[in-house]
Amino acid sequence: MTQSSSLLTADPRTRARNRAEARFRAFGLAAVITGLAALALLVISVIGNGAGAFRQTYLTIPVTLSADRLDPEGNRDPAEMARVTTFGYAPLLAQSLQMHLQAEGIDLTGVSPQALMGMISQEAPAQVRAMVLANPDILGETLELEMLASGRIDGYFKGRVTLESAERDANVSPAQIRLAQAMADAGMMETRWNWAFLTGPDASDQRPEAAGLGVAILGSLYMIGVVLVLALPIGVAASIYLEEFAPKNRLTDIIEVNISNLAAVPSIVFGILGLAIFINLAGLPQSAPIVGGLVLTLMTLPTIIIATRAALRAVPPSIRSAALGLGASKMQAVFHHVLPLAAPGILTGTILGLAQALGETAPLLLIGMVAFVREYPDMPPEGLFDPASALPVQVYNWTQRADPAFVERAAGATIVLLVFLVAMNLIAVLLRRRFERRW
Repeated sequence: MTQSSSLLTADPRTRARNRAEARFRAFGLAAVITGLAALALLVISVIGNGAGAFRQTYLTIPVTLSADRLDPEGNRDPAEMARVTTFGYAPLLAQSLQMHLQAEGIDLTGVSPQALMGMISQEAPAQVRAMVLANPDILGETLELEMLASGRIDGYFKGRVTLESAERDANVSPAQIRLAQAMADAGMMETRWNWAFLTGPDASDQRPEAAGLGVAILGSLYMIGVVLVLALPIGVAASIYLEEFAPKNRLTDIIEVNISNLAAVPSIVFGILGLAIFINLAGLPQSAPIVGGLVLTLMTLPTIIIATRAALRAVPPSIRSAALGLGASKMQAVFHHVLPLAAPGILTGTILGLAQALGETAPLLLIGMVAFVREYPDMPPEGLFDPASALPVQVYNWTQRADPAFVERAAGATIVLLVFLVAMNLIAVLLRRRFERRW
């Protein structure tokens, strides 16, 4: 006589199955927590290293623009005044700083005039020179000028440089650090928000405190504009034809397989293709947004085509049948009924493809966008052929430089890039919710 089992009492097999289910849930939860922890660690690391890039140290001093030194001929002719280089302006700024510190009663023991100039950014003489050449009438006046502090002094106020590290640093001395602190206490030096990081151009290796993302942001926007203008209509048109009108034969099967394969091709291969076709064959300029946009268009097209075809395929066949049954043509059924219903998926796939293109670096390196560019490109269409940089390339460029301040700049640029990517993904989600229709 067999023993009957109760539904209220778990047998060994049920208990084993429940334990297996509990283990799977625990493994899944652990995986989610691990992923979230890694993401949080990454975000905290990037923000911690890059937040300082959005703040910069400035010093404000009165500067007497000596006409004898800056305009030896006395003609106020900008062409003649341009012969005085930034090397002629640097001693003037150092002398003005020294006189102001002495007037304020700040101790200059151990700080030579050359060391004083080392506390001012090398960008400052260039900025003052540009101001004088733009308005020669200010010569002979004493103006309150705001200038960037050098990278090491800025690093001290951000905690990157200390008195101990200054003793081992050939670019800054403890005496300069103590003087900078005295200037800050006297209100002559302050660290505040730095808009120039987002709007200014890149700077040389000796001027990390003056490096900005303006050219890179503009170049990225130009390239994304080219990708949007080319990839969206071409990708959507190809998807509509393949999904709705193309006959199902060997040729279309080969095309579909190749599109899927292209979506998995490494991005650097598209860079090699762009270098061979657009630069070597077509003769387009290197480091130009039009070339970067064309390369990223080739890379983004498979993603847009696959997403668009999936969105078209998700529309129920009954929509097509109903439109055709009421007398609509094949094209009317597609463009008046199917395409509007597939629009949320198409827009989402397009924006995600653009976000992927925005973060690509390898293909842009091969077409020369790693070059040092300080001049802003003109407005389109001429600006599409001017030299420019891009956000991911600028991050790569700054990580290759020796000064520690560029590491901070690279992390700050990464924050800007992540903000762009998050914004584009949010737009994709909002568009899907806004235009999505349920049936």
